[in-house]
Amino acid sequence: MHLDAFELHSPTSVDETVRLAGELAGQFDYLAGGTDLLPNYKMHLNLRPHLIALDGVPELRGRSLRRIGAMERLGDLEGDGPLRRALPGVADAVDGIATPLVRASGTVGGNLLLETRCFFFNQSHFWRESLGYCLKAEGDRCHVVPQKTRCYATFSGDLAPALMVLDAEVEVAGPSGRRRLPLGDLYDAAGDGIRRLVLAPGELVIAVHLPASAAGAPSRYAKLRVRPSFDFPELGVAALARVEDGRIARLALAVGGVESRPRRFDELTGPLVGTAVDPGRIGALAAAVERAVRPVHNTFLLPDYRRRMVGVYVRRALADALEGRAG
Repeated sequence: MHLDAFELHSPTSVDETVRLAGELAGQFDYLAGGTDLLPNYKMHLNLRPHLIALDGVPELRGRSLRRIGAMERLGDLEGDGPLRRALPGVADAVDGIATPLVRASGTVGGNLLLETRCFFFNQSHFWRESLGYCLKAEGDRCHVVPQKTRCYATFSGDLAPALMVLDAEVEVAGPSGRRRLPLGDLYDAAGDGIRRLVLAPGELVIAVHLPASAAGAPSRYAKLRVRPSFDFPELGVAALARVEDGRIARLALAVGGVESRPRRFDELTGPLVGTAVDPGRIGALAAAVERAVRPVHNTFLLPDYRRRMVGVYVRRALADALEGRAG
């Protein structure tokens, strides 16, 4: 594997970044930590002749309990004691991402926008060529669910579910100005493994914004993977559960790693708010989430197993959130 030549651009402001994006429309990628993008480039996956580096844009930095810049390094979040204590579910997610070396370079925005993965896509050029490539890169056919219209690559980030249950928002900037939207709405519910985001051409994520209620919220994140030391998630479950006077006052669940986008399940958790904490209701909720997801055979673990584990991990994450245990 080798890295082909590209032209690197280093803007120093959001406005300059957006202007460059407009000039290079369709011919560039944003470069944050590069821990996923550059390995993909080495495997000749959807190369672009230009990269716009974001590490020189000060506005993308900075972190507090209300705002985390998109270029904040995961390793810096990992070592931030006050943030870890206030956002335990986010701390769980950060701790489980890759390795210390990757976390030293990887960024918050990069993990939120991480490329979807599939074992027919994340392969060398020669391997993919032998199969006639795939719908996501150079080919015209999905090998997971054989057809030519939809890509079934899987969302592979960890931070999104952990932040979604906290009601996080993302701030984005682009040619049409700035806007904020709920983090869950960043992912296209009608899209697929290729068309996975609602970002307009040239838009970039500036920061994650958290409500005041996020600090101290009882949230946890539980992750299933083949090798616990560094693998991408085969499944990730984030849970938030606040109990007052023996009744559920707040409940949220988000699942990643099994479909093309992370999902919150408010339609299933909403009816339990105001009810007494009951193992039977928790078990029924876990079973309902398990029935709702649709994993396919595009990762190492079989889809039936991953689906069954959804129910198991929902119960675990909820138990941890209810009891304040580490994920």
